[in-house]
Amino acid sequence: MTIKNPYRKNAKHSRQKTIKLIEYFCADLTATNTSKLLWLRRSTVNNWYNYFREVIYWYSENEKNEVLNWIIEMDESYFWPTRVKWKRWRWAGGKIKVFGLLKREWKVYTHIVDDVKASTLLPIIRWKVGLGSTLNTDKFRPYDGLVDLWYKKHHRVNHWENEFARGKQHINWIESFRSYCKRRLAKFNGVSKEKFALHLKECEFRFNCWLNKEDIYTKCKKILKEYVKNF
Repeated sequence: MTIKNPYRKNAKHSRQKTIKLIEYFCADLTATNTSKLLWLRRSTVNNWYNYFREVIYWYSENEKNEVLNWIIEMDESYFWPTRVKWKRWRWAGGKIKVFGLLKREWKVYTHIVDDVKASTLLPIIRWKVGLGSTLNTDKFRPYDGLVDLWYKKHHRVNHWENEFARGKQHINWIESFRSYCKRRLAKFNGVSKEKFALHLKECEFRFNCWLNKEDIYTKCKKILKEYVKNF
């Protein structure tokens, strides 16, 4: 069967229009600006943008079993995704906990967790991080005992004493990713809990393209085609 639009099955828009939507999505244009440039309804652009995020999420899930090796940074973060309407600077819906692991200069991986206890984080570390790796964390107690259990080296910085780096021993990269996520998500003025995971994986995808100096537009088109072939 020939697919007229290789980027989405049963698409109502032409291949040329879809390519423009992909281009503007990758350039991080808002749905409002894209709708004006392409003479489309904002709801239509939002539908396409959500589809792109779903495909990126699918791509990320396919790679989640990849083991990270070498120098790994880890940190836990808290996000308040939904803002209370009409109440400035107040947030609703409770915080979402995210555990992040980053292989220096190569890849970040995020995992939404129910809590940040050792019983939750340690199995994720064992699953995602190769045993020969060097770990970098802060002094958060759930990270205690990693060397005794599995890992060769474990360096820790003490943020409570304003220590943020000791030579190459730091978690600056993973903290930069966290800052990037929060800045990027803030522009949406609130993200629903149901769609938070999609936005988180989009941030992860964009950051990884930047780390690897990959062209996000080219990669996005590639994984969209792969998605269509698989479904």
